[in-house]
Amino acid sequence: MHIAMLSAEYPPRWGGMGSTVFHLSTALVAQGHRVTVITRNGGKGNPPELDGVSVRMVGWARIPMAFTRSYGKSALKELRRLHSEDPVDIVHLHCPMISWSKKQFEICKREVSPVVSSLHGSWLGERDGLRIASKQKEAAVWANPNDIAILLTGGFYSKFERAALHSSSICVANSQATRQDFVDRYSPPDDWDCEVVHWGVDTNMFSPLESEDDDSIRQKYGVSGSGKLLLAVGRLAARKGYASLLRSFAKVNPQSNDIRLVIVGRGHLRKRLEKLASKLGIRESVTIESGMPFEELASLFRSADLVVYPSYYEGQGLIPLEAMASGTPVITVNHGPLPEMVDDSVGRLFKMGDCDSMAAAILDEINDVDGLKSKGIVGRSRVLEKFTYEINATRFSEIYQRVM
Repeated sequence: MHIAMLSAEYPPRWGGMGSTVFHLSTALVAQGHRVTVITRNGGKGNPPELDGVSVRMVGWARIPMAFTRSYGKSALKELRRLHSEDPVDIVHLHCPMISWSKKQFEICKREVSPVVSSLHGSWLGERDGLRIASKQKEAAVWANPNDIAILLTGGFYSKFERAALHSSSICVANSQATRQDFVDRYSPPDDWDCEVVHWGVDTNMFSPLESEDDDSIRQKYGVSGSGKLLLAVGRLAARKGYASLLRSFAKVNPQSNDIRLVIVGRGHLRKRLEKLASKLGIRESVTIESGMPFEELASLFRSADLVVYPSYYEGQGLIPLEAMASGTPVITVNHGPLPEMVDDSVGRLFKMGDCDSMAAAILDEINDVDGLKSKGIVGRSRVLEKFTYEINATRFSEIYQRVM
């Protein structure tokens, strides 16, 4: 079948959604489908060339939050043009970064084809996460234009999420927590059709260390012998909880010899976080990388002893799965969708925003060398069994067929 995939992010805009749409499209093509991605123009570089996947780029207003409406309008116009040239069987929206009104959904269903809406999370959930981050004294909640826009206009844009919930042929949430979030906030009709499909990860890119002797990454960050390397990955934004991570690491650092923390992520908080690390007396043990190629990041994942993910809000959260796929245990918050992927067999959960709880979880894990190895093995097996793009493609193929 011919699938039109509408996503505001697609390579060269990778991000969580961009990466997901890229890999899902690739896996769908491998199962015999054709995919046309309609995404925003701009970004650095060109989309990767893939047999069976074509990419159309459209204009959008470069205004926080408002881009979801302008991109949505342009995408619908391009979708109608595409359908006139090459009939589309299914339209797959990736929400909430595309905002369609009820009228736009009806136009699509009437003039093009049925609509499947993936729910990656909600603007109101993002807003709540930022409010919690503010209460926890995370750095610069009110300094990022995108965060400010979410805090001030999340309520307005939530009406387009309600339209997606009520007007899609079927919705697909990326976690049980996200599904429940929409139920609680929007009171869907009794006949609401919403499945849960957790996104997978690239298990070829993110894979375990092949040689125990390959310690070049660890040496780069000053870890040797029995020293420990902690890793945190994700956009440098208040919602991700990096200030709480640094405060927790300040409690861990004096109790463990030769331990280093590496944070990898793009964003506006690097200088603020480095200043906080200096204030806490841990600057020499913390490295913040603005970003790195996927291959290098994958090597860092597999070389780390433990991955820490302290986020205040996620629709699903892919970083824990990338850690698990790499054979590395992960600790994360006991909140939202994270417990759907992580438990004591692959890592540990800690109380969200509680520095003592996070520090205790870090110490318990890094002091159990045998446990780290066994949890890494279980984590890799769990990802291969439940969280791959091949599984995603199979589930969505079934959903598309059912809708048609």
